[in-house]
Amino acid sequence: MTDLLINGFVTLFVILDPLGLVPLFLTVTTGAGEAQRRRIALRACLIAFGILALFGLFGLRLLDGLGISLGAFRVAGGLFLFWIGFELVFEKRQERHERSTTRVMEEVDLSHVAAFPLAIPLMAGPGAISAVILLSGSLPTVVGQLGLLAVIALALGLTFACLRLANRLDRFLGATGRVVVSRLLGVLLAALAVQFVADGIGELYATISRDRALG
Repeated sequence: MTDLLINGFVTLFVILDPLGLVPLFLTVTTGAGEAQRRRIALRACLIAFGILALFGLFGLRLLDGLGISLGAFRVAGGLFLFWIGFELVFEKRQERHERSTTRVMEEVDLSHVAAFPLAIPLMAGPGAISAVILLSGSLPTVVGQLGLLAVIALALGLTFACLRLANRLDRFLGATGRVVVSRLLGVLLAALAVQFVADGIGELYATISRDRALG
């Protein structure tokens, strides 16, 4: 279970991409003081935690209700996470987030940016939701579910720390540093996504073989 939790944490942390969020956070909080930025970052992380915890605990029941097997979701979720990794490597995700941020700057006042776009979709977006549901499927016990919540809390806690130090990190990394880190994390996420797909295909094959044997 420890290995699963570590893999889940790495996957979620890469998807959240705290270092990639830093320049976007500074953009959407332009004009805010340090204290206000801290409150916005904390509120965004708490909202994101609530959303991800909800899907982590009850996402599998939703899949069951829709008649979707966990194996099928592993394959679909793995492909989706692979696409996010691809975007990180080729800087497409940052461009998309910047477009979303620009629209928000034009349409939403500063008091609302914690919920949108920071919590949704920059933190608790489709990729993060898929990741926690996939992890939840591998941790069905009560202890496993508590571990899942701890992983979500730890990933978002580190994200809050990065946003709290946004000005310093932005100056330290610079544009080149952010690109290098994002590409390395993208390759790592792509590898984890391939593993999700492989596990899903194996599970689907086992299910089909079992159904044929029973039939």
